[in-house]
Amino acid sequence: MPCSISNRTPKQDGFFMPAEFSPIRQVWMLWPERPDNWRDGAKPAQAAYARVAAAVARFAEVTVGVSCAQYENCRAKLPPCVRVVEISSNDAWVRDCGPTFLKNAAGETRAVDWEFNAWGGLYDGAYFPWDKDAAVARKICEIERVDRYRPKGFVLEGGSIIADGEGTVITTESCLLNPNRNPGLTRQQIEEKLKTYLGFEKVIWLNEGIDLNAGETDGHVDDICSFIGPAEVVCCYTEDPTNEYYKVFKNCYEILCN
Repeated sequence: MPCSISNRTPKQDGFFMPAEFSPIRQVWMLWPERPDNWRDGAKPAQAAYARVAAAVARFAEVTVGVSCAQYENCRAKLPPCVRVVEISSNDAWVRDCGPTFLKNAAGETRAVDWEFNAWGGLYDGAYFPWDKDAAVARKICEIERVDRYRPKGFVLEGGSIIADGEGTVITTESCLLNPNRNPGLTRQQIEEKLKTYLGFEKVIWLNEGIDLNAGETDGHVDDICSFIGPAEVVCCYTEDPTNEYYKVFKNCYEILCN
């Protein structure tokens, strides 16, 4: 049976977060359904998710987690090759509330089960409650029979970090240094958490992402740039000074170039 590893860290055990562009075996998704977040009873969103799942299934295994109430609807909309399992959740963002999978030199898999507080908790989170989302990572690890590390009290979402698989992570100050995540930790302490639990040696800090005005993720890095190869990054950019994100994109580009 999979277990929670509390007396050791991934770095001690030789596990690290692989690159965004690494080959993958499986993709996890969560089925959208809440009517206050998705228009028209989430039907347009469900159709879009079904198309994404079918497209990804051409190249990798796909598993979709869905509530009991939506199971039959979800199963009917997805191709037979997509696995559907009952997992209750508060919304559909498994990249953020799900586990961060790790590997070691032997190709073994483990995961990190972070604390999740709906992008801000009671301070300015996106919704309440988020207790079902907070349990998603553990449930996925148990289904996959993967041992998990649990950094108690440390809030992190998968979309707030991107990795090159060679020891470097990119993140944003607007998210990870936000008082609604880990107010008791300094920038240096947060860096040490990333290095210890994800096997990184270097952290590149961008100032902010692109959803600060919307107040959703506080500027997740995966909205603005990503690794596409060793030492190779693609990022948002515009030469139009009237664009609302002109300064954000320009600052991001300059930091990455340096």
